[in-house]
Amino acid sequence: MAGETSRGDDRRSPAPAGASGVYRPALQGCGAVSGAAAFVDRAAALARVQRMEEALQAVEKAARIAPNDPRAAAGLAQLNFETWRPAAALFEKAAHLAPQNFDLVRNHSLALAAEGDITAGVRKLEDALSAAPFWVDGHRTLAAMRITGALDGAVDASYAAACGLSGAPLALWMSWFQQNATMKRWDGARRVLEGAKGAFPASRTLAMAALYLDSESGAGGDLNARFREFSALSDPGVDLCEIRYRLRQSEPEAAAAIAQRHVGRPEARAFWPYLSLCWRLTGDARALWLDGDPLYVATVDSGMSASELAALAAFLRGLHRMKAPYPEQSVRGGTQTDRQLLFHHDRRIQDLRARMTAAVRRHAAALPAMDSAHPLLSQRRDVVHFSGSWSVRLQDAGFHAPHTHVLGWLSSALYVSLPPDMGPAPAGHLSLGAPPPELGLPLAPCRRIDPKPGSLALFPSTMWHSTEPFSSGERLTVAFDIALERP
Repeated sequence: MAGETSRGDDRRSPAPAGASGVYRPALQGCGAVSGAAAFVDRAAALARVQRMEEALQAVEKAARIAPNDPRAAAGLAQLNFETWRPAAALFEKAAHLAPQNFDLVRNHSLALAAEGDITAGVRKLEDALSAAPFWVDGHRTLAAMRITGALDGAVDASYAAACGLSGAPLALWMSWFQQNATMKRWDGARRVLEGAKGAFPASRTLAMAALYLDSESGAGGDLNARFREFSALSDPGVDLCEIRYRLRQSEPEAAAAIAQRHVGRPEARAFWPYLSLCWRLTGDARALWLDGDPLYVATVDSGMSASELAALAAFLRGLHRMKAPYPEQSVRGGTQTDRQLLFHHDRRIQDLRARMTAAVRRHAAALPAMDSAHPLLSQRRDVVHFSGSWSVRLQDAGFHAPHTHVLGWLSSALYVSLPPDMGPAPAGHLSLGAPPPELGLPLAPCRRIDPKPGSLALFPSTMWHSTEPFSSGERLTVAFDIALERP
């Protein structure tokens, strides 16, 4: 359906596809030299278990054996990029060897931006979209680049041009709609839908999108009959939308009944956060079972000295190249890094990764016994695999909107640098369990954590979390999600 933060599930940035998503499936059958192919396969296997430096060494061997092999060139570019090394020239070569692979064009553009030439990155995408105007991911990436770079011009201008062409597919219209909805540009989203209906007058997808728009924007009035039209589908997007609608209508029992239809299904993690709210509102004891009594939350000392924290803070500031956050994320008044931070090759980051891995292992070992029905306690605990890692730099009244991480198992916040005075409590605190304010629910946070430099907070990824605005200064953190299971 539509924008991620409007549902509260804060997914990571539209970063390049991972190693296996680019140089394995996308480039299979490109005629790799046999020796090179073995090293590329080994690199892909190592990358899947996040042994990134070893993966890079393997693909470097492949590229030396067969410098013009498409898979080796793509893998070399990708792994240099994922480990925060220069990669634009490598992607340029890889794209030349596999000119029909648009993943490589996109990643080349992102690498150019990461290396300081966002203008060239934008131009690369614009040129590609001129040749392939219905490339949906190209439009999405270009819009994100314009937003995070605070560039002049309409962020969705490429969408408008492409959707004006004969034969524009519904997927392109929907991506344009999502772009507007994510930014809560409700009038723009409505105009996109009207245009799409002219091309696809009988589309059920557009009818569902219109229902989402009317519900989230508050412009639809009584939507009961329209939701009933889709209730038999058990569509996750529509059902999440109706849950939010029912909660705004003070109907937590009805919202819980909808959410429970999805428990036990692949999409269940998007629904557990709302079940927590419903059960807390109705006094259902299952809220304590889900969130923990006491909460399944820990704050631990990272063991980092003041000098280590200062060195890490200085290094992290240099990675915050963007001028604005991605609109689908929770950051307000700050910036977020754009790649897997803990894959960075710098020794300070690798030392940090080792510390965080050890802390997660200790926390996981202390959790209660396995419970096959529980989203936290049902998961294996012997492997620490990062589904995402990043740094956030908030400044002067910045904060995180309430959100969850549906792709994670455990989430975190490591406090690297904090203002000497954030203002009266709870300014700058981490709030756990506070619902999205637009739902209008009479629920206070289950717990607030007063951050301290060097402390690490760990909590279930399905738990609502946010931060409170603070008066002034810089609030610099590192965060990561632990994956549900090893791929």
